[in-house]
Amino acid sequence: MNKIIEIVSYMQNMLNKTRHFDFLGPLLLRLYLVPVFWIAGMNKLNGFDNVVEWFGNSEWGLGLPMPWIMAALATGAEVVGAVLLLIGFAVRWISIPLMFTMIIAAVTVHLKNGWQAVADINSPFPSADIDQAIEKLSMAKSLLREHGNYDWLTSSGNFVISNSGIEWAATYFIMLLALFFIGAGKYVSVDYWLKKSFDKSGTS
Repeated sequence: MNKIIEIVSYMQNMLNKTRHFDFLGPLLLRLYLVPVFWIAGMNKLNGFDNVVEWFGNSEWGLGLPMPWIMAALATGAEVVGAVLLLIGFAVRWISIPLMFTMIIAAVTVHLKNGWQAVADINSPFPSADIDQAIEKLSMAKSLLREHGNYDWLTSSGNFVISNSGIEWAATYFIMLLALFFIGAGKYVSVDYWLKKSFDKSGTS
């Protein structure tokens, strides 16, 4: 019994040593999210007038109040957020508006489509029209094989039917929530070095 305890204790000690690398978790979360928000923000910025119209139109858009302000806030949060996530500055603070944009996107755009981002019959949460989506995809592939260069068309990836569910918005929200609680991480972030500098000046 003592031998088992020794082995378990040794293994736990070895596991604890990996905490020297615990900065990798928040670092990789940040780096994963940087292009997500940079691309989303720049797309909004480049087509800002269309975004404002989409935000405000209640017939075919979101029908949000003060569409110019809402569009500016969403665009700014994503562009500035991408930069702050990259350098690891004010990460906990910028996570808040970014989480808010994910909630708005999920509720106003994606929720009506269910969970899946891409229609997949093997998903544990398939949409109500999954059979139709798979049938359409099969028909499209058949037409492309018959009338198009299918090998060339699929050389960059397979065709899918977008379901536009909340899956990606929810995933990004969870990643941001983790960053909100754990922060930017050690060593490779401005936040870490600022805190270290403040702590040092406070004790001197």
